[in-house]
Amino acid sequence: MTAKDTAEITGLYRYPIKGLTPERLSRVPLQVGQTLPADRRYAIENGPSGFNPEAPEWKPKIQFLMLARNERLAALDSRFDDETNLLTIRKDGQIVASGDLETAAGRAAIEAYFRENFQPELKGPPKVLSGRDHSFSDVARKVVSIINLSSVRAIETMLGGVAVHPLRFRANLYVKGWPAWSELDLVGQTLAIGQARLKVVKRIVRCPATNVDPETARRDLEIPPTLSRHLGHMDCGIYAEVIADGEIGVGDVVAVEEPRLV
Repeated sequence: MTAKDTAEITGLYRYPIKGLTPERLSRVPLQVGQTLPADRRYAIENGPSGFNPEAPEWKPKIQFLMLARNERLAALDSRFDDETNLLTIRKDGQIVASGDLETAAGRAAIEAYFRENFQPELKGPPKVLSGRDHSFSDVARKVVSIINLSSVRAIETMLGGVAVHPLRFRANLYVKGWPAWSELDLVGQTLAIGQARLKVVKRIVRCPATNVDPETARRDLEIPPTLSRHLGHMDCGIYAEVIADGEIGVGDVVAVEEPRLV
């Protein structure tokens, strides 16, 4: 891919609680070394993980409730309010739990719901975790994830024309305009979105979470094995680190920045 190849942001999402509902955004500020605001700010511990909120360190996702193993999470509709820290969870249109995640009582209300309704999957008492500005990302760095919609369309072809909902990939940015799979060659390059700059640091290796339909909560596809058969790897999407502040939004152009000549 060259600097002439641009893409357009068509979708912008954050995931305040790991494994729960994506929240669509129109515009968002990016800061150096940070995720999207409140992205993966909380997680629900599934059994003792050793996570210390006073000295937060990365833990593998197997320590938390997650779609890769707990597809029933997709049947919940959750919303997080930044001003009140209130998480509201609905199922089938009805509120089933709510609580201020920055208070012991609020966390207890959320934990009680999962303790009562997710018993078969639990390895110990569920616990809402947070660690100041810690991000419960799948990787041990603060990143922004990007999915190329042309690659999603290519997966649909691999599956014989089956529709693939892009939110299966739980990305922060969804873009159109790049050729399928060309994003995988961007590792090490810098993306320009307005004043913001993001350095692509890693391909995303897909896990079984992508097999779960985000609308039906059914595990109905085999996306990682399909990628492996057709491409020889299970990569789809890229991680990037913010290296220059700026506001980004739906409709913005994503450009591959020309390397500076020394």
